[in-house]
Amino acid sequence: MEKNFCSDNCSGVSPEIMQALAEANQGHMPSYGGDLLTQEADTLIKAALGRECDIYYVYNGTAANTLACKSVLRSIDSIICPDSAHIFTHEVGAPANATGSKIITLPAIDGKIKPEQIRTAYEQETYWGPHATRPKLVSITQSTKWGTFYSLEELAAIKAVCEETGMLLHVDGCRVYNVIVAMDCSLAELCQHIDILSLGGTKNGLMFGEALVFFHREAADGFLHLRKQGLQLHSKMRFISAQMKALFTNNLWQKNAQQANLMTERLADGLLKHPDINLYCPVQTNQLFVTMPRTLADKLMAERAFYPNGPECYRMVTSFDTTEEEVDGFIATALKEL
Repeated sequence: MEKNFCSDNCSGVSPEIMQALAEANQGHMPSYGGDLLTQEADTLIKAALGRECDIYYVYNGTAANTLACKSVLRSIDSIICPDSAHIFTHEVGAPANATGSKIITLPAIDGKIKPEQIRTAYEQETYWGPHATRPKLVSITQSTKWGTFYSLEELAAIKAVCEETGMLLHVDGCRVYNVIVAMDCSLAELCQHIDILSLGGTKNGLMFGEALVFFHREAADGFLHLRKQGLQLHSKMRFISAQMKALFTNNLWQKNAQQANLMTERLADGLLKHPDINLYCPVQTNQLFVTMPRTLADKLMAERAFYPNGPECYRMVTSFDTTEEEVDGFIATALKEL
């Protein structure tokens, strides 16, 4: 089957993950997370994250984000996030529907918001006292919708505002592994600034499954019930846990993310040799946003599919299984159009 540059959701399953699923399929194990594989996955993830935390496995990213919000918000509360955040743009209003909470969006530059924007939004909302909502959660994405990331210093500054104002910081980490590789830091360094993390899996080689990680452990109170009520308690939990265990064994998460990042960098370097192709925003992880004439885009999409992302703006995403040969062949097609 032909590969594409549409999304890392389009990729297959990492061979190591598939092998882990096959091994988990042998015999019977306790259900609902009472199995040994779930315990072993928890141990590996906690060691990588470097902090005490509570971990809960769910089916997908929308569920992780929505239940993260649900765990800490009431209908009188609000969420502050970038105007490009998935919880606002691409999750069918699930967080707002589940919580009844207002979402306060801030204009983002290359997908990112700044601490002073958050503080201003908080002050403007709380100025009205009981006539407005109570901002309780800041939600940002690593990497952002535009493939950029918050540095450790930027995260620390945002966390400082959250602490000043009594808000918690949630990070949508559907592509957090690509960020760690790009930043050349550890998961532990990144997580020191986070209260709740939606820890991805599917975009980095899993068949299905994500994890919701509570570093602010009080926020996890009642989450076992909330996960069940939220339709996310997998009875055969071992089939999520086995994948997460494999992802965190021998740093498979790092290997997969590094390959994806390198292929995006290679793709960008090659395509930018064409005078009509230009960067739309910085290339930092495994997503490339470029501008080009529609006629050129149509010819390239016939070679290998990718998505438009606005007028003459296009997104290309590489995956753990993208190869140099696939990238170089696509670049050669582009340069033939000179």
